[in-house]
Amino acid sequence: MPRIILLTDFSEEYAKNLLKGIVRYSKEHEPWVLCKMPFSYRVEHAVEGVLEWAKKWGADGIIAQFYNTDRVSIFRENGIVAIAQDFKERFTEIPNITGDHKLTGKMGADYFIRKGFKNFAFYGFRNIVWSSERCMGFREEIERQNAGMKFYEYQNEDFNDLWQYDYTSLTEWLKMLPKPVAMMACDDNQGHHITEICKQCKIKIPEEIAVLGVDNDEAICTLSDPPLSSINQAVEKGGYETAELMERMIKNPDEPFDDVVVYPTHIVTRQSTDIYATNDRHISSVLQYIHRNIDDKLTIAKLTHLVPLSRRLLEKRFKQILGLPVYTYIINLRIENFAVRLLESSATVIEIADETGFSDYKNLARNFKKVKGCTPTKYRLRHSLKH
Repeated sequence: MPRIILLTDFSEEYAKNLLKGIVRYSKEHEPWVLCKMPFSYRVEHAVEGVLEWAKKWGADGIIAQFYNTDRVSIFRENGIVAIAQDFKERFTEIPNITGDHKLTGKMGADYFIRKGFKNFAFYGFRNIVWSSERCMGFREEIERQNAGMKFYEYQNEDFNDLWQYDYTSLTEWLKMLPKPVAMMACDDNQGHHITEICKQCKIKIPEEIAVLGVDNDEAICTLSDPPLSSINQAVEKGGYETAELMERMIKNPDEPFDDVVVYPTHIVTRQSTDIYATNDRHISSVLQYIHRNIDDKLTIAKLTHLVPLSRRLLEKRFKQILGLPVYTYIINLRIENFAVRLLESSATVIEIADETGFSDYKNLARNFKKVKGCTPTKYRLRHSLKH
């Protein structure tokens, strides 16, 4: 019966979801004995103190948020498997629970581009791998789609306490940004900071600044005013895969290892991004209708009845503003909704296709692969435990 120490901040939704995946693996296989060590113990006793306690307790492994100054190799030297949760930088001596952070940034950029934004900003930490890579992906996708020439970046904060930030400097930066602007924060905590400052400075969200976070931490997202939109990640699946890796390494400590990669899955839209950044009120009306009725059969003819535009003029204006033909935009949005249901439902892929109005599965699979880079079945296997 493996004895595993969990040393992380369980006040965060990310850590809780990791634990869910670990517990699920434990229940499906040999039961584990889990010790939730308070993060304060690491702060008070340093990593050497954690090791001493682990040896006394008879730990087989530890999953922890380590500092990069920690000599993590001491665990392996004492016969204890160690896996690091993304904290500041990745380790090379031990496996990491990390993420495809650039993909997360790209997903955020594409989301805002489809809403018609031309001004973009990123708020995060300096010298933190998950923040800098999300910023990089966000910027690269904007450049790839040639969606706008104005990109603003604020990564002046040090990663110390999540609740601390330079109010004065950040306020000045927010005020100087051109409006409307699409703002991606490196995580939900930082997104919440943006909403707090905007509220105090009477900057309208989402009309002037649309704000998107990462992690979909329900408590933080609903605490924000207005509620914060956020990128959901397959963290529970990551926890399950972490447990698989831990068990393999306990059985064979010299086995080569790879990092556990947590992938972004979809964006949960709340009020902080519930807007379309276009001054063309007719295209804005069409966009709202498309998003509210995406599960219905949508045709260009139906959309032209909503606005006083000819079919040709509607298609021309739509492509000028969104960068995509109307039909392509609708297909891509329907595929995003289909992808979300793949992860949330236990129904078969074919059943979900029927529920979402895709009668031609072969055509769906082809379009899905164009958007997501893999088939619906592989997408579900990669991101979900519900299969």
